[in-house]
Amino acid sequence: MIRVLFVCHGNICRSTMAEFVLKDMVARRGLSDRFEIASAATSTEEIGNPVHPGTAAELRRHGIGGFEGKRARQLRRADYDDWDFLIGMDAANIRNMHRMLGEDPGRKVFKLLEFAGTTRDVDDPWYTGDFATTYQDVVDGCEGLLAYLGL
Repeated sequence: MIRVLFVCHGNICRSTMAEFVLKDMVARRGLSDRFEIASAATSTEEIGNPVHPGTAAELRRHGIGGFEGKRARQLRRADYDDWDFLIGMDAANIRNMHRMLGEDPGRKVFKLLEFAGTTRDVDDPWYTGDFATTYQDVVDGCEGLLAYLGL
């Protein structure tokens, strides 16, 4: 089982988008039984809130569903031991993840677009309003992750 936890600031836009994009990708490849995929926030601002309407609309535009019951939750220190990959969306997420999780002896913490061959951040559509560009970055990162895993 490959366990992937995506992380962003509030867990209502980018990390949630990545969670459901990757779930869709592995399902289309017939690999769902090989993965556990979830997402979390570094902040407490959105805990318990549903997926952002812009994220929901973008996922639907691409035929991706299943996120209707998703609620934001906060990253916990115990997540480090529970997940194989803890993937943040931007440099601030990575800093906060290290602060919350402690050291990274297992080298489990990554920035999503590292898997797409760049050090760029996935911009937060909460601020940019550009959910389409965020979606494309998420797709590129998730495809890169699957390639990294040899899938």
